Amino acid sequence: MINGRKLVVVMPAYNAARTLEKTWREVVGQDVVDLVIVVDDASHDATLDLARGLAKTVVHAHESNRGYGANQKTCYRLALDHGADTVIMVHPDYQYTPKLIPAMAHLVGSGLYDCVLGSRILGGAALASGMPAWRYVANRALTLVGNLLLGTKVSEFHTGYRAFSRRLLEQLPLDANSDDFVFDNEVLAETAWLGYAIGEVSCPTSYAADASSITFWRSVRYGFGCLATACVFRLAKMGLVNSPRFPRKA
Repeated sequence: MINGRKLVVVMPAYNAARTLEKTWREVVGQDVVDLVIVVDDASHDATLDLARGLAKTVVHAHESNRGYGANQKTCYRLALDHGADTVIMVHPDYQYTPKLIPAMAHLVGSGLYDCVLGSRILGGAALASGMPAWRYVANRALTLVGNLLLGTKVSEFHTGYRAFSRRLLEQLPLDANSDDFVFDNEVLAETAWLGYAIGEVSCPTSYAADASSITFWRSVRYGFGCLATACVFRLAKMGLVNSPRFPRKA
């Protein structure tokens, strides 16, 4: 708990049996965490059984694989249902260190930001940590375009380490978003549309063999999805299109 605000950590899981418990142990090792929620997206391994054996954890299982975005939708709804004031998403593959949870929670809990990202780019160690060169270049290019079209100034849009305030999550049109990976980008574009500033902290990452990763072609599809999201945002700002993700103010 931070400043009397309940902190819930959500972990969208899919075939994460090898790293789930390791990540969970470090998450609950942060004294500020009140509850952990694991949503299993119909894994083929022992992820669900392992999750059900974890203390201080609420577990929910999708009966069929619904996608990364759909998994997050369930995570955030469950967190709000359990009274979360601050919600932090941590991937259960241990790519992002849970040791940053207190710092991110304080930035949200203090009221400074309603959205905080753990950036792999800040600090300049992404490539040294094992990020593939093609992914680094794509990350930087997409972030540049995103900043230009959304009017933001963040170092990375594509991190999976995120903290949100309750009031922001309650305003996001989650149902209008993709069930796939581009959900991540849509949420940040909607955050900018609503006028919320996005904070960042430098986040060291691990690209070990156990860390999850999408394929090259799914990354390409994700990239085009990000570009489409940013273009629709800009056109909506200009009053040229109507979008449920970027509704005009009454």
